[in-house]
This record gives sequence, C-alpha cells and structure tokens, in this order.
Amino acid sequence: MNAHTPIDVTTTDWSCFAVSIENKVAHIQLKRPDELNTMTRAFWNELLVIVKDISDNARARAIVLSSTGKHFCAGMDLAVFGGGGSTTGARPDDRENAGESFRYHVHHLQDVISCLDEARMPVIVAIQGGCVGGAVDLTSSADIRYCTADAFFVIQEINIGMTADVGTFPRLCKLIPEGWVRELAYTGRRLPAAKAEQIGLVNGVFDTHEEVVAHALATAREIATKVPLAVAGSKVMINYARDHTIKDALDYIAVWQTGMFSGAHMAEAFKAKAEKRDGDFPDLLPLRKGM
Repeated sequence: MNAHTPIDVTTTDWSCFAVSIENKVAHIQLKRPDELNTMTRAFWNELLVIVKDISDNARARAIVLSSTGKHFCAGMDLAVFGGGGSTTGARPDDRENAGESFRYHVHHLQDVISCLDEARMPVIVAIQGGCVGGAVDLTSSADIRYCTADAFFVIQEINIGMTADVGTFPRLCKLIPEGWVRELAYTGRRLPAAKAEQIGLVNGVFDTHEEVVAHALATAREIATKVPLAVAGSKVMINYARDHTIKDALDYIAVWQTGMFSGAHMAEAFKAKAEKRDGDFPDLLPLRKGM
C-alpha cells in the first residue's frame, strides 16, 4: 500500500490507528494502549498513507490526532531498532554505501512526521500521559497541541544514546525557547504539562483525557466552519513565515492573494454572519495525482 492507492481510510483495518470523519473533521486515534501506542514498523507505514489521503482528497477541513490508554505514545518500538532497515544487503566492510542508503531511510521517517505539518488542513493533537521520544517529533509537527494535567514530554533519544533525528530539534526550536530545548535534549528530563503550557509548547491543559479530546474536536469543528481556502492559506503562510524572512513572507502572501483571494467566499462569510448562520463554503479540491 502507498500514498496513492485508492482507499477508504475510515474502513481500512489499520494496525495502529482508528480513523473516523464526521462534520468535516477527521479523527485519527492511536489504538494500541496496552503497548503504550509505541511506533511500530506499521505505524511508520500507515500514518503517511492516512494523512496524505485525507489531505490530498480534501476529505476533511481539520484533523484531530489523539490516543488511547494511559499514555499518548511511548515513542519508537524497540523492535524497530533491530534488524532489517535500509542498509540490508550492504557488505560488512562497506560503511559508506550503508550510510548513504541510511540517510534516505531517515528522510523517509522524517517525511512521515512532516505529513502533519504539510497537510492542507490544520492538525490538532490531544496528548495524555507520556509523550516520549518519537512522539515529541510527531506532536511538534502539529498546528495546535493540547494536553492533560498529567502529561509529560521527554526527548528520550538522549537516554538511549542517540540524537533525535526525525523532527524534534528543527521544530521545537521554533516552538519554545532554545534554552529549554537544550536542557531537555541534553538531560532527557521530563517536561510536565504545566511548564509545557507556560513556555508555549501546548495551548491548554485539561484535567482529563476526555476533556482534552473533546476540546480538540470542538476546536476542529470551529475551524471547519471557516472558509477552507482561507484556512489553508493561513497554514501555508504561517509555515512559510516560520521558515523565511519577514520580507520573503510578505512577498509570498502578496503572490498568494493575487491568485487565491476570493471575493465570493468573503461575500458569503459576511452574509452568513448577518443572517446568524454557518457559511456555505466550498471544500478544497482533491489534488490531481496523474495525467
């Protein structure tokens, strides 16, 4: 299975996820609570397919990512570190070719995490309990983060003798003060929910798992009432501004508006507000994947 295979993400029997779409909101849930929702090989194969299908085919206007059980995700499943991988077939004395191949394997893992950042619609994540290792990479890629009061974040890679490599550092350095990134990265300490909110990693802290998921879904439903093109444009511009200079970002928004400013969408938004109703806005169009 790949990202271009026609599927119904809500009825496919995923190993690691349950997917539903209701009221133009897609809800992706990690569903292996007894195994602490660790990132198995199936996780890395499935998530990209699910998110790309929702995004490419405009199946929803917002995505919520949540989990089940006591902990959101305990990070990479240890079995993933053993055997196989992109260097299979390399000669024992050919470290250089193995390294060249492994670099592309890491890029693939980075792409899986980046699918949240690159989705055409906002992604909101609801975190409970432990958010460990690769789960920090994952949640850092979302647009908005909420968590429970018992949640904690750990850059676990330092505790197992490696450097985090699939998204934690490039994104965390844009989300929280660099000093905090360095302390967490060098020590492997837990960042508790209250401090995560204080330094801006999460937008809100809730008492229970049920409350944080409900709030994430409510926020997604609110986003889904807005003009999809304007929401998509806002995400593109925020991401572009994050990665470029102010001057470049100002120029890009000017170019964007030249092609995608919609008077019709604005007129409907004003009319709906005057009539005290939700606007009737067209969804984004599915992307063309072939000729």
